[in-house]
Amino acid sequence: MTGFPWAAFAVNLAAAAGAAFAVMLTTFAVARVKGMHRLVDIAWGAAFTAVALTTCALSTGHGDDGRRILVTLATAVWGLRLSVHIARRGRGHGHGEDPRYERLLAKAPGSRDVYALRTVYLLQGGLVWLISLPVQLAQYVAVPLGASAVAGGLLWAVGFVFESVGDFQLDRFKAGPDHRGRVMDRGLWGWTRHPNYFGDFLVWWGLFLLACGTVQSAAVAVVSPLVMSYLLIYGSGKRLLENHLADRPGYAAYTARTSGFFPLPPRRRPDPEDPRP
Repeated sequence: MTGFPWAAFAVNLAAAAGAAFAVMLTTFAVARVKGMHRLVDIAWGAAFTAVALTTCALSTGHGDDGRRILVTLATAVWGLRLSVHIARRGRGHGHGEDPRYERLLAKAPGSRDVYALRTVYLLQGGLVWLISLPVQLAQYVAVPLGASAVAGGLLWAVGFVFESVGDFQLDRFKAGPDHRGRVMDRGLWGWTRHPNYFGDFLVWWGLFLLACGTVQSAAVAVVSPLVMSYLLIYGSGKRLLENHLADRPGYAAYTARTSGFFPLPPRRRPDPEDPRP
């Protein structure tokens, strides 16, 4: 990237790592006192917000102001909504640990806290730094906003709405006293088994497009949505959640008629009296 402020960006990379790990280590200290490492889920969105704000401050005078402000706001709105949503949802779990972390920490060869620090907090801090590359890079790109930024903003907006509506619908469903133990298959959840993860997927491809001021910036930033897509579909997102829900009554039928990730019309329920296979 001709004219790209590499020296300033290198300083920013270090500062962004510091911001991400500061959020994670602070969360670890609080979680250790409370004995609940599920608090790290709240820190995920907050860490991205910290990186975006840090980069916005450090990139002053380097990148295009319109792009800087747009990327910072998009990341902060997404990150803070996610953190607030997870914090509110966590109130319903009382003071216990999340079963996912119970299973993970049961494998600890020594101190559970040290194991959690190494395999959860530091790992997530590193992922925040890596995945936030478009957020950091975009704020140092001096090219004014163009067609790719418009497309990225629209993609981000669709993803944000999809994720927010999906979370809202699931919360409303869980609040119903007659829905305990039942599978949520209404609204967006009738079109995809993971509307929240699909929304995340669109958000990060949108942020990637916002960083595409040049071909070179796109080539550097593309690692972020690729990593996030892998995590959502094959890593700690969809795969782990479906393994957890596999034994729930009605879940097998739900998976048979509902798309695994990308939204599609629900498949027709099989008719038991239909002789066709």
